[in-house]
Amino acid sequence: MKKIDKIDIQIIKLLQKNGRMSNTVIAKEIGIAEATVRYRMQRLFKEEYIQIAAIIDPMKLGNGIEGNIRIHADIKQMEQVTEELKLIQELFYVARVSGRADFDTSFFVKNMNEARILIDRVNLIDGVKDTDMVTVLEYVKERYDYDWG
Repeated sequence: MKKIDKIDIQIIKLLQKNGRMSNTVIAKEIGIAEATVRYRMQRLFKEEYIQIAAIIDPMKLGNGIEGNIRIHADIKQMEQVTEELKLIQELFYVARVSGRADFDTSFFVKNMNEARILIDRVNLIDGVKDTDMVTVLEYVKERYDYDWG
């Protein structure tokens, strides 16, 4: 896997602002050939540095509930808990974290009954000691063009 360089970073930053930006526009913005942009983007996708996805807003769509479950787990069963969490379709984000929780997860379900079923399923995983679930009431800030490089 080749490390990313200054040009790759410029491409990524432009795509963070507009994931639908064409290779031609990116090439003009950076001052390089379109073929170079195309080659570099193919490599960035292949090596999984980036992915492009449509980000939905469940609040605007008017159906569904998004939230987080923070999970405290038995240190001796971390791998087992990790593998079980990865299998749960409703969890679209699972991360090992530091602090009071061992895992932070994000979920999307259609209604509160599905949220209850989900939290019950997570609590039944061997090694899960405690959970804390929160649901999103309103997005007050959400952006994806954060500066990282």
